[in-house]
This record gives sequence, C-alpha cells and structure tokens, in this order.
Amino acid sequence: MTAERTEIGREIETALNEVLSHLQGKTVLPCRIVDDPAAERIVALRKRLKLSRQNFADRFGLDVRALQDWEQGRRVPDRAARVLLTVIDNDPDAVVRALGAQGNR
Repeated sequence: MTAERTEIGREIETALNEVLSHLQGKTVLPCRIVDDPAAERIVALRKRLKLSRQNFADRFGLDVRALQDWEQGRRVPDRAARVLLTVIDNDPDAVVRALGAQGNR
C-alpha cells in the first residue's frame, strides 16, 4: 500500500465530502425527479397518441408485454423506461427521430 494519494482517490474524497456536506444541510445537491407514471397515466399517454398497445411499443422500441404489464399495474417501469415515457409524453417525435437515426448507422 502506498501513502501517495491518487487522482481517483482525490475525486472520491471530494465526492464524499460533497455528500457529507449535503447530509449536514450545508449544501444543496442538484437532482432530477423522474416521474413515476401510474398505470392510468401510461394508458392515457398511449390513448392521447391514438396508438394501440402494439403500435405504441413498436414506435418507441418498447416490449409490448412490458407495456401491458405497466398499464395493468402488474409491473412498474424501471428508471430508464420512466425517463423514456417522460420524453414520449413531452415530445414523442424526438424519440421517433432518435430511433430513426439509429437505423442510418
């Protein structure tokens, strides 16, 4: 073991000091709250876009079975899916454009 502090060690120490400062109420750390859509909101989003479950899943790269489970309250979307659903809710064409760009690579 060496007594010399590495760059990564200093970065970890800085990060831990930020967390400690936040826990002590001295610092407010930035955060993003991602909506956790209830089953009803997911159904409403799909219906607002006038898409069947299959078409919604196909258009936005989702698994139709997972979408069905979300809509029926059997499962809750994970964080990445919640982010995707939030983007779809705000700008569905952005998702379509992004997914279309993948096919051009």
